[in-house]
Amino acid sequence: MSKSVLFSKDTSPIKAIKKPGLKATVSSSSMGSSTHSSLYTPTLDYSSSYSNFGESPKNSSSSMKLNQISYQAQTSNGSPSFYASISASNSTGAASSLLNCTTSMTHFTLSDSPTLVNYDEKENAKNRLENLEFKTTVGTGTFGRVICVKHKEKKDYYALKIMSIAEVLRLKQTEHVKNEKEILKLVNHPFIIKLHWTYHNEKFLYMLCEFVCGGELFSYLRNSVKFSNDTANFYAAEIVCALEYLHSLSIIYRDLKPENLLLDREGHIRICDFGFAKKVYDRTWTLCGTPEYLAPEIIQGKGHHKAVDWWALGILIYEMLAGYPPFYDEMPFQIYQKILSGKIEWPKYIDLIAKDLIKKLLVSDRTKRLGTMKNGVEDIKSHKWFRAVDWEAVPYKKLAPPIIPKVVHDGDTSRFDRYDEDGWKDVPIVSAKNLEPFENF
Repeated sequence: MSKSVLFSKDTSPIKAIKKPGLKATVSSSSMGSSTHSSLYTPTLDYSSSYSNFGESPKNSSSSMKLNQISYQAQTSNGSPSFYASISASNSTGAASSLLNCTTSMTHFTLSDSPTLVNYDEKENAKNRLENLEFKTTVGTGTFGRVICVKHKEKKDYYALKIMSIAEVLRLKQTEHVKNEKEILKLVNHPFIIKLHWTYHNEKFLYMLCEFVCGGELFSYLRNSVKFSNDTANFYAAEIVCALEYLHSLSIIYRDLKPENLLLDREGHIRICDFGFAKKVYDRTWTLCGTPEYLAPEIIQGKGHHKAVDWWALGILIYEMLAGYPPFYDEMPFQIYQKILSGKIEWPKYIDLIAKDLIKKLLVSDRTKRLGTMKNGVEDIKSHKWFRAVDWEAVPYKKLAPPIIPKVVHDGDTSRFDRYDEDGWKDVPIVSAKNLEPFENF
């Protein structure tokens, strides 16, 4: 059982809340508290402004002009293509990311412009909600919930994320909610949740995403206690492809964990909940994430970049194989001490080759961490633990999933917990002035 702990500027704990079965989220504000699960539980990121942490944009008169390079996947089976793009400047972070992108992406060809994502902005806004039949709540969070809905005409199922504007404003989450929308609008990848449209009225913000009916990987892991070596290998491979894609867009995810990985009807993953994701060309100083998954550089406040996602991958692989994370304690501060000490207890049943990969991902020195050195993600892909993986086949979902969710149809919600459906609409109406920040939402 883990705790959700929030920090004030002097990083002293002010509130701790237990929630069975879910890991907690830590962030850098004293305005409230939250637990953190999947897309189906709206997320909070109480991150600080540039002035608080010394973070500043890399926009100066001496900066080189950004050069945009796009990569578009060529599909032969008619499935939706996806793309990667990266901006290069005099920032070493961007230059390194560009190098890693061009040397590691497989089956990609140069394209003049990225593929348009499946983002429907033309549907009449007034008809958007009227066209949806509300079914079942599949997740709740601090300032909203996610409901499985069915389009009355198309008969397709979606996940409608509904957030109270009053609560978003009270918790000072305006920029983070808008940032999540912009990132989801940008990305288009088979292992990442898809955003179709956003909308707002006087009470709520709405984000219509694809509904992934298989449920959270977290549930399957807890039911089986731990995964076999082959099962963990399969999910890790799909995650590597998704993170590689995000990093090629200079996006760091920062919240990798089983709760944020959904399974589709065929058993492939979807990464969801992008509340902590951020475009970073060099480094960022925002303190956010899940305690057990935080990289040392986040805890130490040294500034971080995409290396934190590869650290989190090492934690996730360990948890999938062991059934629990390598750094765990009832108290978050004890978790941080264990992370900084770097001491890991290894169950005898963990495969030795997997152990070697985890060790190389959980290197405290981020410059020596696998995935961040000269060869970038290729160092991870070429590790012996992935020797049987056909990397060109992974993003096209050609590998056989180890778990096939037992669902009856695309709108089956049986893989999710049940929630109270009463009273959620009883939130205050927001004034016209307070609605101004969401004018384009």
